[in-house]
Order: sequence, then structure tokens, then C-alpha cells
Amino acid sequence: MGQKKDLTGSEKSKIVRYLAEGCSSLKIAKLLKRDHRTIKRFIQNSQQGRKKRVEKPRRKITAHELRKVKRAAAKMPLATSLAIFQSCNITGVPKSTRCAILRDMAKVRKAERRPPLNKTHKLKRQDWAKKYLKTEFSKVLWTDEMRVSLDGPDGWARGWIGKRQRAPVPLRRQQGGGGVLVWAGIIKDELVGPFRVEDGVKLNSQSYCQFLEDTFFKQWYRKKSVSFKKNMIFMQDNAPSHASKYSTAWLARKGIKEEKLMTWPPCSPDLNPIENLWSIIKCEIYKEGKQYTSLNSVWEAVVAAACNVDGEQIKTLTESMDGRLLSVLAKKGGYIGR
Repeated sequence: MGQKKDLTGSEKSKIVRYLAEGCSSLKIAKLLKRDHRTIKRFIQNSQQGRKKRVEKPRRKITAHELRKVKRAAAKMPLATSLAIFQSCNITGVPKSTRCAILRDMAKVRKAERRPPLNKTHKLKRQDWAKKYLKTEFSKVLWTDEMRVSLDGPDGWARGWIGKRQRAPVPLRRQQGGGGVLVWAGIIKDELVGPFRVEDGVKLNSQSYCQFLEDTFFKQWYRKKSVSFKKNMIFMQDNAPSHASKYSTAWLARKGIKEEKLMTWPPCSPDLNPIENLWSIIKCEIYKEGKQYTSLNSVWEAVVAAACNVDGEQIKTLTESMDGRLLSVLAKKGGYIGR
């Protein structure tokens, strides 16, 4: 007698469906016209789950070598297992064993994207949150700059590729092909800008103030009512061109001074809602691994993406400030999730 065929994928799916409907294994065998023992065996194997991985014996290292590996791992953060073992003059250990040994004392992590906060930073963040806890944030203009490059934040993208397709080859350019510096602001449910900083201009105190004069003040601020200007609070971070004496004095001459110029705590991009706007724009302009061939084309993509951000999205960001302040106080000045 010849060997019977195994259950097909379609038959297995039907068995699962019939079981969900409350059918017995005997009834399922009759419906599929298969041997009852075959159906029963499939059900039993499915209920057993995955078999436990059998750990193979590792190549042992001495206690002295283990202490050397621990010290090396502590001194060499983000190093490979090979580099750590080579620094200890331990050779002949396969990668699987090296990783198994290191797994008992460390774990694989990416480099931190945000700088660590010291005690002073945390205290200043808490003081800032307490100071502005009763502020009406619909009157605050949140501003910041963003640099966009031709190839995206990290020059590559990941995604699904069909089995018979080849992955696209990204363009390779000397020095990344340059980028465009963009300034924008958000207030209540309104987007101010975006405005493009002239190519090749380095933003120092003088060029920053001149840029604000040519864009923000002439194209947006001067069109606002007197009552709006009286109540608006201008927010900017502590970049040198923003926080310098020259810039502060220049803004004061424009009427933005004292309580109308928000003080900003150090190392606090997580508290600025416009950072979330930059994330929305970057996700849009670099989706599907998009790259650009010129600075003008990437700038046009930024403008198009900004136009697609509606007032409700901006309002959600600006109205999140009360929650951000409460989170800062709850975390005693620590970073909050964005």
C-alpha cells in the first residue's frame, strides 16, 4: 500500500475552522474524507506547541577570562562580541558562544539618541514646568529649525521586497549631497511657514535675526491684530543664535521681551510640539525610501508635505502641552515619551 499524502494547507485551514465551529475530529474526518487518525494526529501536534530549544553545551572559559570580558564590555559600549573578546586576547571562541556569554552580562542596544540629563537639567525642566503650568498654550508660538537632506535621515530605508524583485540601489553622493535648513512655527491650529534658510547661510545671531525679519515678521506677524501681538508668547530653543544677547535685544526691540519671550530649559526637544511636526513631514517626504536629486526638489517636497498637515493635527500637538508638563513633573524632570 502506498504512503498517503500529507494534509494540504487548505485542509489544515478547514480543520481549524471546523474545530472552531465545535465539530469533533471524527466528523471532520468524514467531511474531508480523510483517515480519522490523520486528523487526530494533526490536532494533537498543533496543541503541543513549539518544542523547547535544546541548549548545546558551550565552550567554557575560565573565571579569570570571564572577569576580563566583563571589564571589556563595560569599557567598550556598542562594541561587537569579536572586538570585546579580541581585546581580552581570548581567541578560538565561536560567535554563538561569545554572544551566549555576553547575553548573561549585557544586552544588545542602540546608541542613545538623546543626551543624558544631569541633576541640574532635571531641576530646570521641573522649574520650567511649574512656571508655565497655568499658561494658555493656545497663545504660544512654538518655533524651531529642521535640516532635510537629499537622502533622508539615515540615507537608507527598510521595507518589504517581492521574492523575484531586487532591492533598489540608493544614490551615493559625496558628503550626502547637502541639505536644506527649514524654519517654521505652530500656534493653536495654525502653521507658520515653512520658510527656507538661504543655501550656504550659517545661522549666527545676525543672520538669524535678519532671517526672522524677512520671513516671520514681514510675511506673517505684521498681518496680525494688535490684540494678538499683545498676547502672543514666542518660544525658541537655546541654540546659540537664539539665546545670544544680540538676538534677545533685537527681539525686545520688536516687542517680544520679558513674559512674551518664553524661557526654555536645556536639553528639552521632547517638550517642543513642533518636533512632532518635523517627524510627520519627514515621514511623508522620505516614505518608501524616497531620495531627491536637488535641493529645490526636496524643498518642494517639504512645502507639499506641510500643506497636507491640517489644522486638527497641529491643534492636537499644541494642546498636548498640559500633558507634557504634567509628565515632566511626574518623572521629576526626566525625558517624556514623544
